Amino acid sequence: MEKPRDVALFVTCLVDLMRPSVGFAAVKLLQDAGCTVTVPRAQTCCGQPAYNAGDEADAAAIARQVIAAFQGFAAVVAPSGSCAGMIKEHYPRLFADDPEWGPRARDLAARTHELVSFLRDVLAVEGVDAAFDGTVTYHDSCSGLRELGIKAQPRALLATVAGLTLTEAEDSEVCCGFGGLFCVKYPDISGQMVDNKAKAVEATGAGTLLGGDMGCLMNIGGRLKRRGSPVQVRHVAEVLAGMADVPAIGEGPGEGED
Repeated sequence: MEKPRDVALFVTCLVDLMRPSVGFAAVKLLQDAGCTVTVPRAQTCCGQPAYNAGDEADAAAIARQVIAAFQGFAAVVAPSGSCAGMIKEHYPRLFADDPEWGPRARDLAARTHELVSFLRDVLAVEGVDAAFDGTVTYHDSCSGLRELGIKAQPRALLATVAGLTLTEAEDSEVCCGFGGLFCVKYPDISGQMVDNKAKAVEATGAGTLLGGDMGCLMNIGGRLKRRGSPVQVRHVAEVLAGMADVPAIGEGPGEGED
């Protein structure tokens, strides 16, 4: 079966506003894999915050805009298991009884992929031309792991990065406590969860934490910084694309400030 090469990048809100380097890394990885990449200017939020809050009317309005913005592309790729999961799993449910938008939502869901999963599972990329001198550990985000089955894919590609050593943290699959609105509604529980996660990361002895979702990485990175930890935090795409020379998450201008 012919592999989709006409790719639209769903940038995500946090990448656009907080970490544009992840978007550039995603473009590089896709182009290196032989894709033509378009970034539709009409794209906005995927609607997940409204959906999680129970505001299905606003979530549907946002989703319609996303569906329209990404029509016509062979594949839609997001450097986020959370946003990709929203489009793939929840858009079809949101429009399950809508005769007009239901088929369009299901069509977009079928074409949408998380970045690393797309590289490995769809394009069959076996390795990357990148180097990283250091030991890293990896956090499995809830949406990517549980909704999309992303676990082995990032580890397989990281194994091809020259100089990189991966060490697994205890309970790497346990939630970091971010969970979108969860950290706002239940701050005490969320705070304890991310503190546990930070301690587990530090216990590995790794100098860098990697992951595939900016929400998780900002949450864990913020707690590590407040603990005075030297562990750096980066999106996995930045390392795979050989762009780990940018400041770590929380170290850029205005990042990590209370």
